[in-house]
Amino acid sequence: MEASTGLSRNIANTILEGFNRHFSIFQQITSGARERFEQADWHAVHASSRERITLYDQRIKETITKVQELYKIAGLDLDLWRDTKLCYMRLLSYHLQPELAETFYNSVFCHQFDRIYYTNEFIFVRNAISTDYIESTDSERVSYQSYYPNEIGLIAAIRQVIQQAGFQTPFEDLERDMRSIRKAIVKRFRGKLARKTHLNFQLSVICSPFFRNKAAYIVGHYTNGREDEGFALAVLNNEQGQLYIDTLLIGEKQLSIVFSYSQAYFMIEHQVPSAIVDFLQKILPERTRSELYSSIGLHKQGKSDFYRHFLHHMRHSSDKFVIAPGIRGMVMMVFTLPSYRYVFKIIKDKFAPQKEFTRKVVAEKYQLVKRHDRVGRMADMLEYSDVSLPQDRIHPDLLQELLDTCASSMTISDGKVIFKHLYIERRMIPLNMYLETATESQLERVIRDYGDAIKQLAAANIFPGDFLYKNFGVTQLGRVVFYDYDEINYMTECNFRKIPPPRFPEDEFSSEPWYSIEPFDVFPEEFGTFLLTNPKIRKVFMKYHKDLLSAAYWQKKKDNILNGIYEDVFPYPEGLRFRR
Repeated sequence: MEASTGLSRNIANTILEGFNRHFSIFQQITSGARERFEQADWHAVHASSRERITLYDQRIKETITKVQELYKIAGLDLDLWRDTKLCYMRLLSYHLQPELAETFYNSVFCHQFDRIYYTNEFIFVRNAISTDYIESTDSERVSYQSYYPNEIGLIAAIRQVIQQAGFQTPFEDLERDMRSIRKAIVKRFRGKLARKTHLNFQLSVICSPFFRNKAAYIVGHYTNGREDEGFALAVLNNEQGQLYIDTLLIGEKQLSIVFSYSQAYFMIEHQVPSAIVDFLQKILPERTRSELYSSIGLHKQGKSDFYRHFLHHMRHSSDKFVIAPGIRGMVMMVFTLPSYRYVFKIIKDKFAPQKEFTRKVVAEKYQLVKRHDRVGRMADMLEYSDVSLPQDRIHPDLLQELLDTCASSMTISDGKVIFKHLYIERRMIPLNMYLETATESQLERVIRDYGDAIKQLAAANIFPGDFLYKNFGVTQLGRVVFYDYDEINYMTECNFRKIPPPRFPEDEFSSEPWYSIEPFDVFPEEFGTFLLTNPKIRKVFMKYHKDLLSAAYWQKKKDNILNGIYEDVFPYPEGLRFRR
């Protein structure tokens, strides 16, 4: 028994060493975000983001190999792994990232053993260690700092916030930016009564800025009487050795787009991620902990928290999974639980004839989206293997369609339907369905945003491939997001062409084109044929996005990318930006 406990302790130590190594490398990459931003090294920004996403799986494989080689682990010894979990829990008592370490342990175990052992007896189905009030061991690295405008004045307090954000690069014109901030505050809080200060008036600001793409964000919240709202100062680099404040965002609605599930992951250096997530949840109460962990690059923790929340919801609901609203996909079978705001997607066994690719290619496209900058226009997804759902919670019509289209990806056993592989995304209103009931003002807004989405994806080196409205969704905030990834390609892989003039008059009436077409050829002037049949939609589209029908526009975007020009894509409306 003593020998077994000693082995369990050694295995637990080895797994924790694997996690600590992972988090150290993760932090090392993250800590370079400030320098990359201040040097305007946008190529390195994108490269480091991709590198950080792949870290976790590498460390898991490395740790499993070490455990198996050191301790000759071949099969599952139930008593040994029960003890190993208990030993691991003891090691986490004073750990600064216990929830992340628990998730790492789960991954090591689940990659080795059968799903029937994925219970709280062997893994952390529930968190064992509380993350409440964990703080950094470094007294200089608290999670947030408070400022008191009643003592020094609001503008002076905000100036202090900016100066203490740690930027080494000088500001282009900080006095101008401070005037812009003051105007934004006056506009937001109209009238003396709205601007009255109370005894408890304070600003609380996360000590490290959030870095993503070409921007940094100083994030905090203010408390004044009973009011308590989040805010963020967006800091940009003019690429001439100076910084400037681009806007002030106040309130959950404006911040939600910045922290959207369709954005790339932030980089923020801190020893206690749970403290950052706790702070963010106060200013973004509609965002789940899963989404917030994912937003700061800890997407595996996001998966763990999502799954716990999902299991909790399943225990406290009784509705059935049904086929998701919208036009059936040619590649994916999509279903949803009406009481839960997500959709579940499974790759079909066979695709429609016009889809000339394999299941492997589809999986690779989804991985591409995971690693790429989504610029707020592609939904993030959670990817799971061996997911079990109660058969009696699946509507008979859905179950039959799953059996007809996805039989190789599922098994039914003991009243459970087990899916080998599925993707989970936020549920949105399909754009084609939204347009069916949209008012004129809604139609104009959403078609304008649809075109903006395509342009912003193009700027990020993503060509959607299939522009049909059914492949886009409208979020709760009314933002258009692309979510069908099976035909996406890099812009740099595409050849944008203008249709050559017909050789003879009868060419235009031929069922076959009179010009050659290679696999990656794209003819933008054809987009209107299938997108703009509705006169109202056509009128709005041509008003704002006529250039999308021009091969020259697309070629210019491609040339910019090839020449290393990274265009600005802002997660907030242009109208909120400060004048310079």
